Amino acid sequence: MYQPAYISLYEKGELKKRVDALREILKECRLCPRECKVNRLEGKRGYCRARADLVISSAFPHFGEEPPLVGYHGSGTIFLTHCNLRCIFCQNYDISHLGEGQRISTSELAQYMIGLQNRGCHNINFVTPTHYVPQIVAALPEAIELGLRIPLVYNCGGYESVEVIRLLDGIIDIYMPDAKFSQEEKASRYCNAPDYPQVLKDVLLEMHRQVGDLMLDERGIAYRGLLIRHLVMPNKVAGTKEIMSFIAHKLSIHTYVNVMDQYRPLYRAQEYPEIDRRITYGEYVEAIRIAKAEGLYRGF
Repeated sequence: MYQPAYISLYEKGELKKRVDALREILKECRLCPRECKVNRLEGKRGYCRARADLVISSAFPHFGEEPPLVGYHGSGTIFLTHCNLRCIFCQNYDISHLGEGQRISTSELAQYMIGLQNRGCHNINFVTPTHYVPQIVAALPEAIELGLRIPLVYNCGGYESVEVIRLLDGIIDIYMPDAKFSQEEKASRYCNAPDYPQVLKDVLLEMHRQVGDLMLDERGIAYRGLLIRHLVMPNKVAGTKEIMSFIAHKLSIHTYVNVMDQYRPLYRAQEYPEIDRRITYGEYVEAIRIAKAEGLYRGF
C-alpha cells in the first residue's frame, strides 16, 4: 500500500523544519511571484487579500473532479478563500475575489482532513492553496498523529513561487496546476500577471521533477504525480498550442492533461468582448486535436 511521502518527513523531524521555514516567509510574504512582502503575521494583506488566518469556503467529498482523483468515494476537497491570481473571469469569484468563507485554526483543518479520510475520500484536495501553504503544512503534524494516510493534492492556478514549491518537496503527492496562458499579453490582461507564462514553465518543471508522471493504482486511482488542467477559452486566448507543445516536449508525453470545456463568461468577463461567450464545439475539438498532435494521450 502506498504511503504518502509526508509521513516519512514527519518521522524524520523534517516536517517541522518546513513549517518553520514557510512561516518565516509570511513575515514578508513572498508565497507567490507577486512578492508583496507584507507582514501577514501582523494582519497585513497583499494582492491575494488573505491575512495569516486560514479561511475556507467548504470541505466535502467532491465527485466532479478528474476520475483518477474521484475514484469510488470522491476527492476530499477543501476550498480555500482568496486567490493570488484573481482572474477576471473566475467562476468561483465569490470565494476568490469576495472572500466568502469561515476562519478556522490549523487544528480544525487537521480535523477536516481526518473527517474526509474517514468518509472514504481517496485524497485531500486543497483548492487554491498558494497563499495558505504555511498554514496547511502547519496542520499536517496533528493530522498525521490523528491517522492521516492519504495523498495530498495541490490544486492551484499555476502562478507559484518555485522557492515555495521546493519546500513542498516530499509533502505533496499530487500536483494539479492550471496551465492558463502561454502569452504575456493575455496573462496581463486577464490576471494582471504578465510573467505568468514563464513562471508556469518553471513551476511545471519543478513539480514534474518532484513527482513525475501521474501514477495510478490497480483501481485507476491516482496516488502520486502531475496532473495538468488547461481551460480552453474563446478565440484562442489561452494559447493552447504553445502550452501543449511545452508539456509534451519539456515535461513528458505521458503527462495527464485535462483539456477542459467548461469556460463560462462569469464575473467581469462581459467587459472583454473576446471572451464574453462560451467556447464552441469546434474550438474544443481543435484543442484536443492539438494535444494529440503533440503526442499527448492521457486525460482530455
